[in-house]
Amino acid sequence: MSLYYAAKKLPNERERLDALAEFRILGTQPEQCYDDITTIASITCGAPIALMSLVAKDTQWFKSKVGIEATETPRDWSFCAHAIHSHEPMIVEDALFDRRFQSNPLVTGDPKIRMYAGFPLETSEEQRLGTLCVIDRKPGVLTSAQTEVMQALARQVVTLLELRRRALRLLDGLSTMNGERPILPICSYCRKVRDSDGDWQYLDQYLSRRSKIGFSHGICDHCLSDHFPDVVEAWKEEEKDSSKPGST
Repeated sequence: MSLYYAAKKLPNERERLDALAEFRILGTQPEQCYDDITTIASITCGAPIALMSLVAKDTQWFKSKVGIEATETPRDWSFCAHAIHSHEPMIVEDALFDRRFQSNPLVTGDPKIRMYAGFPLETSEEQRLGTLCVIDRKPGVLTSAQTEVMQALARQVVTLLELRRRALRLLDGLSTMNGERPILPICSYCRKVRDSDGDWQYLDQYLSRRSKIGFSHGICDHCLSDHFPDVVEAWKEEEKDSSKPGST
């Protein structure tokens, strides 16, 4: 028998995961707009931990986090996987006395969850992607004012997500317009290009699969100076030595 109770998958789990994939957000870098919201949630509720948690197929992944270092946990351990079963917030006042969670590794071990309050992130299509949640290491409950603020913050997270999805759809539409110059979505961080399937690839990989262009690889002067300064310095010394009178 399992030592803890993993949440059952939702009846519309396939559709829910498809909806989550549309946002192309899993694994992306932290963003200030989401970090501001989790910070406000933590301060408002007086909770040491606040998370924007997205429930994926096998994990719960944290787009934004306050108070922990982990970026994800197994879905089977996830409190948020339970919370997305309802439109309403899920409040656990003391996980040690809740049969669903009392043997959960996140309760018996770090971060030693006792109080959990999760507010579903529900899209306009009624797909619950995850939660905005606050966590404490001691038992507790939210006041009505704190609950109201958390519900408002959860709505703001969904608004940001919806804006992201609209922007992605606009880029996709522009890149396929007939007669127009194609637009390639490029990551601002790693400079990879996103293809029509939503996969990210290096530019040479992207072009080699769609054209007859071949590639050779080298290192430009700028990158050589930035990443291999010792080599550049050694070359300079060799040039100095070779230019001295009597050198061969």
